[in-house]
Amino acid sequence: MLLFGLFAGFAMAQGRVFELRTYTCNEGKLETLKTRFRDHTIRIFQRHGMESIGYWIPQDADKGSKTTLIYIIAHTSREQAAKNWASFRDDPEWKKVAAESEANGKILAKPPESVFMDPADFSKIK
Repeated sequence: MLLFGLFAGFAMAQGRVFELRTYTCNEGKLETLKTRFRDHTIRIFQRHGMESIGYWIPQDADKGSKTTLIYIIAHTSREQAAKNWASFRDDPEWKKVAAESEANGKILAKPPESVFMDPADFSKIK
């Protein structure tokens, strides 16, 4: 049993940490944000060690169907996540893309919300 506990601890240390992010856009800016992600952001994330798991738009209007993008990315660790975000924010291509996409006004109504998560032991995603 001790060996199993040690192995499980090692596996978690070698696993990934997942980050759930929620972006709330200004009215009329969701399509601009989706285009930015589709055409640029996901590729730049990959370059900085961020693995895209999935992207979602709520179905219901009262849950943000016209203003909200929710996504999950994976990092190798929480510490690496901080480094990934720092290098992403400093990326010259990202700075250019962000500026160009906001030429007609700010996209986000507020700062993104972020939650770091570990998979439950019964999760299919590890």
